[in-house]
Amino acid sequence: MLNIEYRILNMEWGMGTLTLLTLQTKFMERTYIKDLKEHIGTEVVVAGWVDIRRDHGKLIFLDLRDMSGKVQMVALPNHPEAVALASTVRSEWVIEVRGMVNARPPKMVKEGVLNGELEIEMLEVKVLCKAQELPFELGTELNLDTYLDNLPLTLREEKAHAVFKVQAMIIHAFRNFLVGEGFTEFQAPKLIGEDAEGGANSFNVEYFGHTAHLAQSPQLYKQIMVGVFERVFTTGNVYRAEKHSTTRHINEYTSLDIEMGFIKDHTDVMNMENRILAYIVKELKEKCSDEFALFGATIPEVPEKIPAMKLREAQEIIKKETGEDCTKELDLEPAHERFLCEYAKKEFNSDFIFITHFPISKRPFYTYEDENDIGYAKGGDLLFRGVEITTLAQRIHDYDTLVASMKTKGLDPEKFRFYLQAFKYGMPPHGGFGLGLERLTAKLLGLENVKEATLFPRDLNRIDTLLSTKLG
Repeated sequence: MLNIEYRILNMEWGMGTLTLLTLQTKFMERTYIKDLKEHIGTEVVVAGWVDIRRDHGKLIFLDLRDMSGKVQMVALPNHPEAVALASTVRSEWVIEVRGMVNARPPKMVKEGVLNGELEIEMLEVKVLCKAQELPFELGTELNLDTYLDNLPLTLREEKAHAVFKVQAMIIHAFRNFLVGEGFTEFQAPKLIGEDAEGGANSFNVEYFGHTAHLAQSPQLYKQIMVGVFERVFTTGNVYRAEKHSTTRHINEYTSLDIEMGFIKDHTDVMNMENRILAYIVKELKEKCSDEFALFGATIPEVPEKIPAMKLREAQEIIKKETGEDCTKELDLEPAHERFLCEYAKKEFNSDFIFITHFPISKRPFYTYEDENDIGYAKGGDLLFRGVEITTLAQRIHDYDTLVASMKTKGLDPEKFRFYLQAFKYGMPPHGGFGLGLERLTAKLLGLENVKEATLFPRDLNRIDTLLSTKLG
């Protein structure tokens, strides 16, 4: 926005003096709303979306929001042009305003609210983009399908915005901690030749006359990269072709993965995840407390050592406490995951619990068998507030053992020869985990459906819009 200044110049001209009136224009830099308190008593330019307009007689109030916060603005009768333009705007119009930042009288200060101590007197209003009338008022309770059908709009709502600020901070903290621990970040491919996790659950993609797959995890590439950097991590989308439509599953999700070399066993991986989670929680407490308050959610404490028990121990506890005999089951049912989290909270005052030593027959081919507990894997799951958020394990690092495990699982080692090169030419003992970002976010904020913690969820029935509504 232009600010015009007049300057008088006196110049000598012959016998007299020539007075020149010059115009100077300068652009005023935009001020972010969160910084307005530093500008009380001065003119500023702000820009953003109109949250709401309120007309009170000859006064017009606008609440304006940008990426940093909200502020109340008022158009007064002594600025008729500002009043006239402000009276036309509606919610979600994008505007630019030149105004005076005024301190509120003491009795009108709103304590505990961003910019509660100030107000902008609008001097000039410029419409940058008009918006159509909203199909519903932002902030109202919507059913999930309506919310998801209108994500380009509903994501602007304060609570939705807060979810993904928390999620962004989780990724930021995850990355910062690992870099500080000597890990190297890499980007794993999403198109892969052979699927290590089980072909029935992979999306097949036509690839120049061949069949490729969308990666269910970055697992094979993580292990390869241990042979390069020893400690690596990656964040990115993974894909599961599972025909479900539940509150805890989506077909495309974000996995936060690490892999680390020269470990003694899976407990090194568990300890590393323990420390990562403690750091993430510390950052969330420092930087996202307002977002958690919106949901009335409690940020968990991460124990110095997260409690752990073997699957068989957990199943015996379930049998004893509930009367349900699940001791012959090879995995945990969702109801049993919820029970074990309740048990961990009651017995250990922990929202987290590791369940280890699942049957090796139910784990992928690269999982290390416990030589002191034959038939069971050196690894497990991390449960948090009723749901599994992590799968971890020590991996097989010996070439011959890995090839034998592949054959046991009915896989052809020849199809994995690219991956096997890393092991043929020397790999250290190593292990890692994959952490589901959306599940973690949902459980942290107390969201009922993981889709609420997913920016653009894909499931059996939806790719942006419901598949049943698409033509052809």
